[in-house]
Amino acid sequence: MQEAQGATSLYESRLRRDGRALMKRKGLSPKWDWRRKPGWGVPLAWLTLCVVWSSTWLVIKVGLRDLPPISYAAIRFVIAVIVLFAVSLGRVRLLPRRGADYAILAFTGVLMFAVNYGLLFWGELHVSSGLAAVLQATIPIFGMVFAHLMLPDEPLRLQKLLGAVLAVGGVAMICERLLGFSGLMAFWGGLGIVFGAACAAFSNVLLKARVIQLAPSMIAGWQMIFGAAPLLVTGFIVEGNPARFHWSALSFFCLLYLAVIGSALTFLLLYWLLPRMTVARLQAISLITPPGAVMLG
Repeated sequence: MQEAQGATSLYESRLRRDGRALMKRKGLSPKWDWRRKPGWGVPLAWLTLCVVWSSTWLVIKVGLRDLPPISYAAIRFVIAVIVLFAVSLGRVRLLPRRGADYAILAFTGVLMFAVNYGLLFWGELHVSSGLAAVLQATIPIFGMVFAHLMLPDEPLRLQKLLGAVLAVGGVAMICERLLGFSGLMAFWGGLGIVFGAACAAFSNVLLKARVIQLAPSMIAGWQMIFGAAPLLVTGFIVEGNPARFHWSALSFFCLLYLAVIGSALTFLLLYWLLPRMTVARLQAISLITPPGAVMLG
């Protein structure tokens, strides 16, 4: 009887040992990992981002008829933060685990939401929504360069480098035309949008290089908190009290659309996709959205 029990115990131990070895060899964990689950959700999420972000350019432009740019962007992200935390409460961990995670979220949040979107909203005062989308299409160009420097698994190939050089040349031609035909403010507006695109690209690459054990909704939520804070302060100083803005039904609709659909939903999907796709493929969304933005105006 003891020999049978010993043989059973030995067999179970061997099964556990073999199971752990197999999991280690395949890079698996006994816990479910939201970062590694492939499937049809990846292309669907990618296409959703393309469609939604193609529409946001016009919505930004329409809202700017009534609302000043900095406060418009700030309030957009405040509403988006409320939505993200509301849908995440009781479902995922709300707080980052390490102090270093707060630093990364703060730095990338300021780059992505304060600098990038602050310059984008301001730039659209001086250039068309379609042109703003074209200028923001430089995000994958900057992303490929930053990924080459920061992500060993994503080197910059010669073909990509040549494409990046051609794209930068095209952007330079656009800026030159802005300066010649639309005036100095259009030139600075376009240049600001391109600089914001570089900040957004660096933010995405840094976030992928420094893995944070936090759900996508909370990565986006904390980034928006850190990014919206300087926008709120700057907007209040420069543009005044939001209670005195010209609030129309159309401006309310634009703000809610940008906050819920164009921010909470899209950045949740973006950070869900980040560990599942290369930076170049993910940021290629910026190359898809300009035609839709141009068609919409």
